[in-house]
Amino acid sequence: MKFLRLVISLLLALWIYSSLVPAARGAELRFALPAEPKTVDPFLVADESAEALRYLTEGSLIRVNRQTQRAEPELAVSWKVLGNGTKIVFQLRQGVVFPGGAPFTSADVVDSFEKLLAPALHSPIADTFRTANGVAKVSAPGKYTVVAEFPALAAQIERMFDQVSIVSASAPVRPAPGLGAFVIAERKPGVSILLRRNPTYWKRDADGTPLPRLDSIRIDIEQNRDLELLRFRRGELQLIEKLTADMFDRLASETPGTVVDAGPTLDSEFLWFNESRRAPIGDGAKEWFQSRNFRRAISLAIHRDDLCRVVYKGHASPAAGPVSPANKLWFNSRIAPDAFNIEAAMKLLKADGFTLQNGILRDRMSRAVEFSVVTNAGSKTRELMAAMIQQDLAKAGIRLNIVTLDFPSLLERITRSLNYEACILGLVNVDADPSELMNILLSSASNHPWNPSEKSPETEWEAEIDRLMLAQASTADHAARAKSFDRVQEILHDQDPVIYLLHPNALAAVSPQVGGAKATAFFPHTFWDAEHLTVKPKTPGGP
Repeated sequence: MKFLRLVISLLLALWIYSSLVPAARGAELRFALPAEPKTVDPFLVADESAEALRYLTEGSLIRVNRQTQRAEPELAVSWKVLGNGTKIVFQLRQGVVFPGGAPFTSADVVDSFEKLLAPALHSPIADTFRTANGVAKVSAPGKYTVVAEFPALAAQIERMFDQVSIVSASAPVRPAPGLGAFVIAERKPGVSILLRRNPTYWKRDADGTPLPRLDSIRIDIEQNRDLELLRFRRGELQLIEKLTADMFDRLASETPGTVVDAGPTLDSEFLWFNESRRAPIGDGAKEWFQSRNFRRAISLAIHRDDLCRVVYKGHASPAAGPVSPANKLWFNSRIAPDAFNIEAAMKLLKADGFTLQNGILRDRMSRAVEFSVVTNAGSKTRELMAAMIQQDLAKAGIRLNIVTLDFPSLLERITRSLNYEACILGLVNVDADPSELMNILLSSASNHPWNPSEKSPETEWEAEIDRLMLAQASTADHAARAKSFDRVQEILHDQDPVIYLLHPNALAAVSPQVGGAKATAFFPHTFWDAEHLTVKPKTPGGP
């Protein structure tokens, strides 16, 4: 009994210690990214790792709160929308200083937009600031006043500025330390990125104490998700921003208090074909991929329900297009995800001259239908999806080869060399507004997946999407915007330039050491409020 009382006393003491240990200022938060950021230039961000880094190290005029989805003041203390949505006037925060010592003024905002909107830069972010009648113009009538004027009405005008980093006009080179809560202190390519507290960061706690509360954030580059999970269990990492369904279930059974299913995201996983006429791929593949019937047949030959059930363990829903049903304001409920229908798929293929011969699908030139799909190495989720799609397409006599590439090599192929046939990737949507998809759906956009940077629309339906996307961005009338964007979703579903597969739930893991974390369905899911996060010392004998 004495031994039992001693054990109980020790456990009680540990519990009291755990509850009384204060969140330590000056501590280090550690988490991992699956790939090295492709760039540290905030104007050229096009991948999730680079966006995470930009979010933590750069400042913007306005920030959309990832929990409430409301636009909140950042480097601008206030703003006023004028001209029925064609102009926005910002009053800037005074007393803000860049890490190098230069004061923040309107000149920095104007210079940032001049760099961002320069045609030679080809910034994917710049597409958001284009309308049917031209590009936004930014001016500074005063030291702390900025005016952005659009040639046509811009819907949800203030939310556009969340994605634009304000850089120092006096910095000799770009990128330079920005106005975010942290600055890049060290980069070991392929290994880690160390961020340290920005000593000149302008935000304060409620008691006036300077933010951020953390001294540093160490971001490891870790493609091996099993190793990432192991390190989280050991306490070497305190966050996992995105759990696979399998990882989620394993942690839920071991330490249920560490996992969070924040519900359906706005994100999507999808497959697309390379339709660029410039692509160095075979003539047969080009002909197939540019056929609407072929693309629709592939969509009908895929078991989306199985992908959600097997790959995501039910933590996902089948996709009908780029807009998740979680986006209740803009989702076109008249469109339903394609159900598996091999008979309908074969009928469409037959209409294009394809025939099934001895279990092999051949085109009208008797070429066997075989192509490769690329995806990022280390993503077991996408590799498993590719394997399941491979099995589905085999039922139609199509041979699909799976190629995994490290993320930089993958981006090089799909954005520059265009040396690939098909790709499976995902899209992270930060904002629910349709204008956030401008840099994906406009035919001139560098991130236009199936045929990037078209000089002019190469198909009539792409021209219609361009017109509709620019139209919806040029009015504040919600009904008119919804009508235009509903039609965009219908065109995408009918033409299938991108075969949308599913919308995943936001699955994350947060260590009990971390204080202040509030996981959300919007990226970044766990560190969106990084300046307020804390890390407690590990409790004796704790995880």
